[in-house]
Amino acid sequence: MKTLFVSYRVTDLDRSLGFYTAVGYAELGRVNADHGSHLVLLHFPGEPAASLELVHRPADGRVDVGSGFDHLAIQVETLDTTLERLTEAGLEPEPVQYPGGPHGPKTSWLTDPDGYRIELVEWPSGHADGITAADFS
Repeated sequence: MKTLFVSYRVTDLDRSLGFYTAVGYAELGRVNADHGSHLVLLHFPGEPAASLELVHRPADGRVDVGSGFDHLAIQVETLDTTLERLTEAGLEPEPVQYPGGPHGPKTSWLTDPDGYRIELVEWPSGHADGITAADFS
């Protein structure tokens, strides 16, 4: 088994698409469903498959983010460069943090238009992609 993608319900599809394309996602495909609903599948360039789905159901009203979802983590190559690009695109990333100390990952947080939190992570040199069992030894 493997995780296919994360799916978010969004209040304003155009606003959310603008935000996520500024982050770096590209639209992979779209499904128009009943009653004006839309599913938009996104991926980062270079990813072969979707990694994020935006679900827009206007009939359901505004999104309430307080449903238990915590955050989405995105690995970046160079955090400083990413933060500069996001700021130039009009987004407001938070200051860099070092949650694992000076030799651990560098992180920054970003909040999407509906209030979903995104953690941007730059791993230290030599670290595997993602969190692995080695991080808990």
